[in-house]
Amino acid sequence: MHAIGVDIGGTKIAAGVVDEDGEILAQTRRDTSPDDAAGIDKAIADVYAELSASYEIRAMGLAAAGFVSADRSSVLFAPNIAWRDYPLRERVASLIQDDITIVVENDANAAGWAEFRFGAGRDVDDMLMLTVGTGLGGAIVTDGKLVRGAWGVAAEIGHMRVVPGGHYCGCGHEGCWEQYASGSALVRDAQAIVIIQPDRATRLLELAGGDAERLTGPQITQAAQEGDPLAVELLAELGKWVGEGAASVTALLDPALIVVGGGVAAAGDLLLAPARRGFAEQLSARGHRPEAALVVASMGNDAGMVGAADLARV
Repeated sequence: MHAIGVDIGGTKIAAGVVDEDGEILAQTRRDTSPDDAAGIDKAIADVYAELSASYEIRAMGLAAAGFVSADRSSVLFAPNIAWRDYPLRERVASLIQDDITIVVENDANAAGWAEFRFGAGRDVDDMLMLTVGTGLGGAIVTDGKLVRGAWGVAAEIGHMRVVPGGHYCGCGHEGCWEQYASGSALVRDAQAIVIIQPDRATRLLELAGGDAERLTGPQITQAAQEGDPLAVELLAELGKWVGEGAASVTALLDPALIVVGGGVAAAGDLLLAPARRGFAEQLSARGHRPEAALVVASMGNDAGMVGAADLARV
């Protein structure tokens, strides 16, 4: 059975027809505005019309960055899109008017499910996914099942408090894990050093065109891959936070595998090697238990799309 997966971002949506083996048969995209919820609905209907013209579609999964209701119909809250208790499934269904199954999924859950079914986690039953991007998302698979929780909002691990009184988070609290283990944290710390110790940051400043405010995560990764000492140090600090936090989550969940995805994962071992060290140093009862491996996600930017489509069949 073919299904469409739609990955809804802040400025665009990407959609594809996905078969039962996780293969993308066709895909398309539309530009959107995060402040225009109705425009996003219309864009989803447009990609459905385009893709369903060539394939028989029975289901569609919508991967959304936000808290998704337990019945997989609405977005309760989204930090970067104008959704508050928004009946996304109902709005999209009213526009397409075809008799198909439509489900709404958290985007990190969708990406994690894709890795579990078709990617780095396909050989285990218990997996933790960390998506290290602008923020820090998570997905939990236990005994082969995606953990959604009582109200649908499980695995928001980026909002576990790790530093009392720490950096302010967009969720309204202080000291959340994602304020230390995300691309935003990487850029924030890099910009601070560029300003305070510019002599250490000549390569970063050069890549940013001389303006610290224009510095990006991919530029920091590029500098680290070139061997720039400051960039390597910044990624190592980020990796330490990822690994130490993963050890705390492991104390609760005991996963067989920890899959690290998201844009920052492009740094590879520059991130993963310090993450593995941080994980090992903080893992309880180390030496007396099997240890989860930390690996890079294998599905890339297609994970949300593939996972949403597959979950629409479940």
